[in-house]
Amino acid sequence: MSSLMPRLTIEQLNAATPAECVALLDGTYEHSPWIAARAATQRPFKSLAHLKQVLAEVVRHARLDEQLGLIRAHPELAGKAMVSKTLTMESTGEQSRAGLTDCTPAEFAQLQQLNADYNARFGFPFILAVRGPRGQGLGRQEIIATFERRLTAHPEDERAECLRNIHRIAEIRLGDKFGLSPELGNHVWDGAEQLAQHSEPGYAERGELTVTYLTEAHRACAAQLVRWMREDCGFDEVGIDAVGNVVGVYHGTEPQARRLLTGSHFDTVRNGGKYDGRLGILVPMAVVRELHRAGRRLPFGIEVVGFAEEEGQRYKATFIGSSALVGQFEPMWLDQLDAEGIPMRAALAEAGLDVAQIPALARDAARYLGFVEVHIEQGPVLSELDLPLGVVSSINGSVRLMGEVRGQASHAGTTPMGRRRDAAAAVAELLLFVEQRAASVQHVVGTVGMLSVPNGSINVVPGCCRFSLDIRATTDAARDACLADVRRHLDEICAARGLHAQLEETMRAPAAPSDPAWQARWERAVAQLGLPVHTLPSGAGHDAMKLHELLPQAMLFVRGGNGGISHNPLESITSDDAELAVQAFKTLVDQLEREMTP
Repeated sequence: MSSLMPRLTIEQLNAATPAECVALLDGTYEHSPWIAARAATQRPFKSLAHLKQVLAEVVRHARLDEQLGLIRAHPELAGKAMVSKTLTMESTGEQSRAGLTDCTPAEFAQLQQLNADYNARFGFPFILAVRGPRGQGLGRQEIIATFERRLTAHPEDERAECLRNIHRIAEIRLGDKFGLSPELGNHVWDGAEQLAQHSEPGYAERGELTVTYLTEAHRACAAQLVRWMREDCGFDEVGIDAVGNVVGVYHGTEPQARRLLTGSHFDTVRNGGKYDGRLGILVPMAVVRELHRAGRRLPFGIEVVGFAEEEGQRYKATFIGSSALVGQFEPMWLDQLDAEGIPMRAALAEAGLDVAQIPALARDAARYLGFVEVHIEQGPVLSELDLPLGVVSSINGSVRLMGEVRGQASHAGTTPMGRRRDAAAAVAELLLFVEQRAASVQHVVGTVGMLSVPNGSINVVPGCCRFSLDIRATTDAARDACLADVRRHLDEICAARGLHAQLEETMRAPAAPSDPAWQARWERAVAQLGLPVHTLPSGAGHDAMKLHELLPQAMLFVRGGNGGISHNPLESITSDDAELAVQAFKTLVDQLEREMTP
């Protein structure tokens, strides 16, 4: 957008006639003025974020033919319209910024073939927000790789992904119209990119992100966080504690004032994403940075913890960092061995950490107001609702078991069907029951994620089948009721088939419902941004589950890109959504200040 053009404002849109409102939003959605026209009936818009949400909601509730018409209104990437120079001004700038106007002959030919294959499969053009999650533009090879990946998608999923990309295109165009840039979101997004430069050997060479507890890459991440906290953000106290947590403290008006505790983990799963955990460190760091730059102190301190371990990737223990803060670090963990035979005790010593100091890490609840955590959703709910933020109502309680069913191995050709004692068929029957039983109750999920037939053979009726079972729910009662039904059904299956089964519970974690007062603060922060307040449970475990045992806690979820996928290199957020997360955190801090000011 030219600097000479007047910037659009929400006030202008709200004051305009319906026709003027449509004209002001011209070009936001490609050749589709009906979207702005319907959105105009829902004025007044409370904010730019509200405007974006209303526009997306109009599309979500549109007829299928209207949605397809919107998709088909967009040009192919490096397609005929680009060659004939008939693209809209907006599309011309976007494709040019991505370098699509400078394709090599081989790249151009590849894109033409991809366009043809995609249209043949789906019946509409491939849509990608080529300015990307940061708004700075994707590279041609990244575009081609995304094109190839999405060619294999289910048609309904791909239609939804095209619409999400159209909304991202509209979001960037609106940023240009309003002359606004998500500077704090960019800062958070860039921080995640820089942290992702540290990865372990064997993964780093392939461009994959893997950071497990106390490895060289892990210690490099910790050192980077320390530098940022000390040099960029202005924390008063910064250090690495005895289990490897990075701890930064920004004092209140009185150094001994109670503190708001926040943070998340910086370790990753193997070949994971850049935002799981790390977003919850970088967002409050950005808030402290703004407070420090403004010379502003609050009637409470802010303590940000980058938890050293949450994922359980190197050692069997999980939540090592947060367990230490609630006084639940188990000394027996020190003797656990990693895949290379290195005891945790030795890894801590190699990192220069003193295990004798671990008990002293336990926090005194009286010194803290509560714990809040910002986290990428790791699921599709917010993405499907076109919502950038959601408030967590509860972290699911979970139970995990390993099971084994034993029958009789026998010849596949000579054993009649009615005489078989097939262990694998029994587990398959159980798997379907788990799926049906969990689906029958809201917010209960059940998964059989591992199945194996030891020494199985193509011509042998399975005599043994081993399996895993994972059941989660927002309440312990719902989880345990589901497990009881699964156990009962397994007994019935075995009795009918003449089999024997055993189940061994390997992990149990209680549900962690959000504290009502802290959840309400997050809800008010989201509402103040002009967004609808949507509450949802978390099916994944978080450090907040451990802090729940010491302090009142509540979480804020941030929408994930690529359908909400996580624990995967495709895990993604936009800098615009990161900006909203920072603003929501700032609003929560402001609420606390007002509550504590006489």
